[in-house]
Amino acid sequence: MKINCNTEGIDKATKVVKDGGIVVFPTDTVYGIGCDPYNEKSVDRIYQIKKRPKSKPFPVLTFSINMATKIVDFDNDSKKIAERFWPGPLTLVLKLKDERLRKTLNLQEKIAVRVPNNKCLLNLLKNTKFLIGTSANNSGEDSFTNSDDCYQKMNGFDVFLDDGDIKDGKESTILEMIQGNPIFHRIGALKKEEIIETF
Repeated sequence: MKINCNTEGIDKATKVVKDGGIVVFPTDTVYGIGCDPYNEKSVDRIYQIKKRPKSKPFPVLTFSINMATKIVDFDNDSKKIAERFWPGPLTLVLKLKDERLRKTLNLQEKIAVRVPNNKCLLNLLKNTKFLIGTSANNSGEDSFTNSDDCYQKMNGFDVFLDDGDIKDGKESTILEMIQGNPIFHRIGALKKEEIIETF
């Protein structure tokens, strides 16, 4: 089912997530696929849809730094970076403090978290609080920025939240601060230099 990014569509998508369903949604980078990260069966479905090995944990999206602090601990540097670049195309690897997520997402000490800069998705996140947020594609294949391509080529989801084509098309940059040193796990839409200027 394809629905628009209006109030009615976001309400429908919220119900699907709360009922354990899978949603494809727009982000500020590429189209993503997600579910309630506390629902183990839903998380397993996304692994199957993406053909992704379970050794690769999923990142989680939320709508604010304040909400992120409910599941992670920020070091000072990561907090500064988040305040500058969130919402935006930056994923931070942080210390996990939520024991339920540790179990449902099969995590150890850390989790990747992002606040995306997409109005439609932020409205959905305000209702759901957290979502798994991984690119809507088969693992290892190109991500989608064209909504029609994504809708036609992705299988296994319950609802597609359509916000048209995404202009940027680059995935988020993934950063982890280790003892004050920036470790870049992926360079995406944000360049190293932009982030390093924060210090």
